[in-house]
Amino acid sequence: MKIGQKNVLRLDRITSSGAFLEDENGNDVLLPGKYLEPEMQEGTMVEVFLYRDSEDRLVATTETPNIQLDGFNYLEVKDVSLYGAFLDWGLEKDLLVPYKEQKSRMEEGKKYLISLRLDESTDRLFGTTKTEKLLEKCPQDQYEIDQEVSLLVCNRTDLGRKVIVDDRFSGLIFNSYIDRELLPGMHISGYIHDIREDGKIDIRLSKTGQEKRDDASEKLLSILKSKGRIDLGDKSNPEDIRRILGMSKKTFKQAVGNLYKQKLIEVAPREISLKAE
Repeated sequence: MKIGQKNVLRLDRITSSGAFLEDENGNDVLLPGKYLEPEMQEGTMVEVFLYRDSEDRLVATTETPNIQLDGFNYLEVKDVSLYGAFLDWGLEKDLLVPYKEQKSRMEEGKKYLISLRLDESTDRLFGTTKTEKLLEKCPQDQYEIDQEVSLLVCNRTDLGRKVIVDDRFSGLIFNSYIDRELLPGMHISGYIHDIREDGKIDIRLSKTGQEKRDDASEKLLSILKSKGRIDLGDKSNPEDIRRILGMSKKTFKQAVGNLYKQKLIEVAPREISLKAE
């Protein structure tokens, strides 16, 4: 059984307290009765998250927390006590960040970048804000250029916006590649632009080259098929284009040019429409 992670366990027996779930080695854990569903019967395979309850007992839940073991996320502080800060991570028992795991004293009501870790000596989960040392160096052969990855948006720097890539690696989106509002805690997709020698990754929000132009053209054509026309054109403000289409003016003009060459659209200074058949 893996604490701090999702486990798929077999329902062994149902009691007045709930269901006891068993792994392949015969170890069992209680799934409290409030989480039982009518379709859960003896022999059913159930996906659950394992953690320790307020009495330090290993327990299962069908709820999904906002962070998994060794993962990263922004969580809000619910309370501060003598032991540290208690954070809301989506489960009944709040997640403790001990004072020794805080880069600076955490304050109630604020959100912080957290990593969920396991103290192997006590088998207890805890949070830490000392996240920089936990990110891995990305191998040069880990990704291909323009490969899609999952991103957690982090703090801003003078160069751009820091991100965590696939819950493992440190990345950066340079200011020149940011074409939308990015806020800490947002989960978005991005594309590999470069893997540096120091193991950090440069990220773009859109693909490069022809793939990027084709994707933008398909998006624009889809919107036009839905609406018939849009009030944007070569004279439009770049901010209006970003707000309506989520792309830069340069990408927008490339997409318009691509569709115009295919004789799919008609173009005016401040309006684009589907070409009449």
